[in-house]
Amino acid sequence: MASNPPDNQQAQWLAQVQEDIIEPDLPICDAHHHLWLNTGHTGWPYTLKDLHADTATGHNIVRTVFIECHAQYRKDGPEHLRPVGETEFVVELAERSTVSGQAEIAAIMGHADLSMGDAVEDVLAAHEDAGRGIFRGIRYITAQDTYPPLSMGECVQMDHANFLAGVRKLGALSYTFDAFVYHPQLLKLAAVAKACPETPIVIDHLGGFLGVGPYKGKREEIYRYWKGAIKELARAPNTYLKLGGIGMPMFGFRWDKQERPPTSKELAAPWIEPIQYAIEQFGPARCMFESNFPVDKRGTGYVVLWNAFKRIASEYTADEKRDLFHNTAARAYRIESIE
Repeated sequence: MASNPPDNQQAQWLAQVQEDIIEPDLPICDAHHHLWLNTGHTGWPYTLKDLHADTATGHNIVRTVFIECHAQYRKDGPEHLRPVGETEFVVELAERSTVSGQAEIAAIMGHADLSMGDAVEDVLAAHEDAGRGIFRGIRYITAQDTYPPLSMGECVQMDHANFLAGVRKLGALSYTFDAFVYHPQLLKLAAVAKACPETPIVIDHLGGFLGVGPYKGKREEIYRYWKGAIKELARAPNTYLKLGGIGMPMFGFRWDKQERPPTSKELAAPWIEPIQYAIEQFGPARCMFESNFPVDKRGTGYVVLWNAFKRIASEYTADEKRDLFHNTAARAYRIESIE
């Protein structure tokens, strides 16, 4: 099958695997998803209706966190303020979600050019005004690699003084910084965390554990490096780690190329060891599961993905699961926790 099929073909492919919901009452805050009206990063739109179609499939999705994806930017006005259009777009959907009786979009993470340094405060103020009380911070992608398919566009280096000033400004104003890097960059991110101790930093997608291009076939070698880097990152108390993104092709498991999608057991098998190691280092109170939908939808369905996470977390206590599936995200993004 094609890696980016039309939505109806994708739905037919995913429908080949049906599973009962594991622990259906466990409250979940989906800590990372996107929305867009165009073809986005997958080849098809992903709207509030699509999100609610996924969150209503059986797991107890109480809240979600929207993460920037360059959707619906303003088409005019000052360049540095154009990302505010994304917050304006999502807040309308968030308010509709609140009264829908379905999963509530409880937090918005927008985009701003952190290389502006202290001057980024103007952009943050505009996001805050647009966010109507649920704007929570900035994701600035610094993922870089010399392998062309992994290119994520130009960005400032993480040790640049202006970038560090921008990250510090987020913390000074009680905002969160979401960081997307690849695993070879994790030690640089650890240095950022130590240099910006007042800023909560959420590391996306299991620290960008790559498995394609020059990283293909080197999983054990990469795992050894990743473990050391994750341990170093965990030493910074202002860091959190997202446990997800495991359906993305860049992680090296081409679920999207299979005749049938993976079951939750198949999805969990290669990821249980690194995810449990990450939880051991950070603790459940600083780890959160994420769907990364619709990006991960190329390789798995919503029911199967959360079943896989629940399999991975099956041996943790009820309190630990409450953190992993809901309350860690609530702390990181300043939304309501579940007791």
